[in-house]
Amino acid sequence: MPGVSDADRPLIPKGVKKTMLVLDFLQKRETKIDLIISSPAVRAYETAQIIAAGLDYPISKIKTDRKIYDGYYDRILDIVYGAANNLNSLMIFGHNPTITNLANLFLHPGIDNMPTSCVVCLSFDTEKWEHIPSVEAKQEFVVFPKMLK
Repeated sequence: MPGVSDADRPLIPKGVKKTMLVLDFLQKRETKIDLIISSPAVRAYETAQIIAAGLDYPISKIKTDRKIYDGYYDRILDIVYGAANNLNSLMIFGHNPTITNLANLFLHPGIDNMPTSCVVCLSFDTEKWEHIPSVEAKQEFVVFPKMLK
């Protein structure tokens, strides 16, 4: 959108449609999330709100963190590794290329690009988020909106 900063760009109708496709997939899997953290950028936060509402996660409990927007995946790793150990699941809403680079730290083989509304779900056999670097990630699923049409 001309005249609107990157951080203030809203989610466009096409993005809402893609997010709804992915939400339907997550609902069918009966996905439960303990914590949602989003970039403060408007389009990421709006996407987080759609997913949260559809998964019965309180929108008021969505956290935002500037580190997700800043473009360094190691800052997002700091968030993940610092998560409270009473959480079983964490969902992060971010931006490319950072979010693809982050996912590719754990995906083998990696993916070229996480398109808008893509979800990568990973699990780790550990009781502590800070121990993630020492365990192997298990890919539960990678879903793109194009896969769901």
